[in-house]
Amino acid sequence: MARPREFDTDLAVERAMALFWRQGHHATPVPQLTALLGIGSGSLYAAFGSKDGLYAQVLKRYCEGLIADLEHNLRTGSDIRTALRCLMLAMVTADAADPQRGCLLVNATTERAAHDGTVEQVRTAMTAMESVLTETLERARVRGELSSEHSPVEMARFLTTFVQGIHVMSQARADRVFLESAITAALRALD
Repeated sequence: MARPREFDTDLAVERAMALFWRQGHHATPVPQLTALLGIGSGSLYAAFGSKDGLYAQVLKRYCEGLIADLEHNLRTGSDIRTALRCLMLAMVTADAADPQRGCLLVNATTERAAHDGTVEQVRTAMTAMESVLTETLERARVRGELSSEHSPVEMARFLTTFVQGIHVMSQARADRVFLESAITAALRALD
């Protein structure tokens, strides 16, 4: 009979997220993970299958939170440009507070581009982001805030790509004036 799990897997995923986010997947050895989580390697493997399995759970949790935050922030009742500007400026502020950490999704994409599971998770998250933005832009078009000449899907794809670029430029230490100028230009695409 298997012994019951003696640790909180949700808490383990949260703690592992902080470490993976700071160091990346490759630079985070299993002994460091198990020490941080206060478990043995057998428990880690029993709960997550492998370090990759734990990383996949971390990335899943991060992406779910990212999409939930995006949906929440875009349903503020503000007009589309104000909502998007506030969202992007909040990202710039968060990235500036810890530029080495960056966006876990961008980090995963660049570090694990050869790992099919990670690539699929990133693709799924980007598709979900695009979907949320498309729905938001469709509502904005109905309210008269977006020209009928613009395709909400195409604009959502542009914004999804642009948002990731903001994160990359933040990690490259672009200053706030530069990033605010880029955001202003991107929002003009909605005109």
